[in-house]
Amino acid sequence: QVQLVESGGGLVQPGGSLRLSCAASGSIFRVTTMGWYRQAPGKQRELVATLPNGGSANYADSVKARFTISRDNDKNTVYLEMSNLKFEDTAVYYCNIVATKYILGKYTAYWGQGTQVTVSS
Repeated sequence: QVQLVESGGGLVQPGGSLRLSCAASGSIFRVTTMGWYRQAPGKQRELVATLPNGGSANYADSVKARFTISRDNDKNTVYLEMSNLKFEDTAVYYCNIVATKYILGKYTAYWGQGTQVTVSS
C-alpha cells in the first residue's frame, strides 16, 4: 500500500502565504512525477503544479509567479509554497504522485486525502 499524508492547509488572508507538504510512504520503489491539484466548490479538479523527477516544474497560469513546487526525493515528499494568495485560490488541495512498487513494475497514480485552503478576510 502507498499512503500520502498532506499537511499545511488552513485559513489565510488575501496576500498571505501557506506551505503545503505531502509525504508518501509504503511500498514505493520509485516516484516519477509529483504534483498538486485543487478542487473548488462546484468546480472540477484542476492541475496546480507538477514536478517530474529531474525535470522542470509545470504550473497552471493562474498560479505562476505565486506558487512554487519542490520535492525531497529522499523523503518522498512534495511541497507547495503559496504566496500572494487570492480569494480564488480557496479550494481543497490534493497531492498526487506517480510511482511504482517494483523495479519493472507498473506506474500508478496515488492521491492524498486533500487539505483545505481558505483565503478569506
